[in-house]
Amino acid sequence: MSEHILFLTGKLAEKQLHNILEKMQPEFSYTVHQLGLKVAALMTADMIARRLHDTYNADRILVPGRCRGDLETLSAQLGLPVERGPEELKDLPAFFGKQAHHYDLSDYRVKIFAEITDAPNISIEDALSRAEYYRQNGADVIDIGCLPSTDFPHLEELIAALKQAGFTVSLDSLDTQDLLRGGKAGADYLLSLHESSLWVADEVASTPILIPEHHEDLASLDRAITLMQANNRPFIADPILDPIHFGFTASIVRYHSVRTRHPEIEMMLGVGNITELTHADTLGMNALLLGVCSELDINHILATEVSGHACRAIKEADRARRIMLAAKTQNTLPKHIDPSLLALHETAPFPYSLTEIKELAAQIRDPSFRIQTSPEGLHIFNRDGLHSAIDPFALFPKLHVETDGGHAFYLGVELARAEIAWQLGKRFTQDQALSWGCASITSEPTVDLHTFKPAGTTLQKK
Repeated sequence: MSEHILFLTGKLAEKQLHNILEKMQPEFSYTVHQLGLKVAALMTADMIARRLHDTYNADRILVPGRCRGDLETLSAQLGLPVERGPEELKDLPAFFGKQAHHYDLSDYRVKIFAEITDAPNISIEDALSRAEYYRQNGADVIDIGCLPSTDFPHLEELIAALKQAGFTVSLDSLDTQDLLRGGKAGADYLLSLHESSLWVADEVASTPILIPEHHEDLASLDRAITLMQANNRPFIADPILDPIHFGFTASIVRYHSVRTRHPEIEMMLGVGNITELTHADTLGMNALLLGVCSELDINHILATEVSGHACRAIKEADRARRIMLAAKTQNTLPKHIDPSLLALHETAPFPYSLTEIKELAAQIRDPSFRIQTSPEGLHIFNRDGLHSAIDPFALFPKLHVETDGGHAFYLGVELARAEIAWQLGKRFTQDQALSWGCASITSEPTVDLHTFKPAGTTLQKK
């Protein structure tokens, strides 16, 4: 017997909910119950408890996504599960599709080495603060970057402090003396050793990251790999990723070649040469580079956040590695798995057509303004009419809120959000901040990142 679902809604959305469910032709049976209020988004758990007197033999109840209150307590009172649906009715088909295809993003294979590139020039306290920020954003290893011809007197002390704070540590230098100092101080990894400096690995217990003797000399990398295998020592090989127009495509081919010749070894890819040295949004670059890692079974990346435009690169790489593993495990495309890597655009930015917005506007009988977007532009409406434009300034003279500063401010904020969303092809939902995926600042970081937190309050005109 199929599941029976009770959908609770309001007067304005009832007809549309019926239409959407009919078009879905779901496998489950359903009842739509209008709870006696005009706007479904104003529904609360307490209101449902007071007004719902018949559950229509449902197996579960689906309430609007913006329904407020304690649904667990309500479920206990009614004796069946009560769940929130999507915030927009048009997302119901996708909602049920996502329920049937839930992807677990708790696991990953790729370790992120997050580099503190200027470690010799900052204090131990500042380095620890930055390391904690990196860890919170997904880093597994904190990489201490050495600088050429720069003294690093507190190298050993910094490694000890990081280890004491529970970090796994790598040291990044081509100077053998730096590498020896770091290895003896307890660094877990050393970046980077080549055929001529491989003797350092015999002096310390650190796991070496191997690179070619000369930039494109894969034969020397092969010899270093063979030697480490003969000595039964763990290692990671890095054929070196080059920037675009300076060997990028050839370097991708090198990675493929090394993987083909050595199918079982651990490998590393330094993503910073692309994310830092390309002025484009890093979300897409991280998605693509972690896709390469997934295909070639590269389980270590070196990431940096030096340039301003790369300020979320580690957080993005963390999400990308999880999405790619989920896609690979399920043998599917990395699509419709998680929206975290969609910042500028969205798959369904305009849930309602202009015709549907006009139909809704015609039903409004109160003075509160509703704002929606469609491919044609921005739309604001209440009982006094519907106004449309692509520029919010063209709408202001029609709203008659000149003497109500608070309401004018509220509408200005919401229309500005709507304009940005319309221009970029993003989803706009009134009274909610725009979603920027994992590019958003969602909490107070441990370092100064010029945080801005919206007040989160809404002003409604009565």
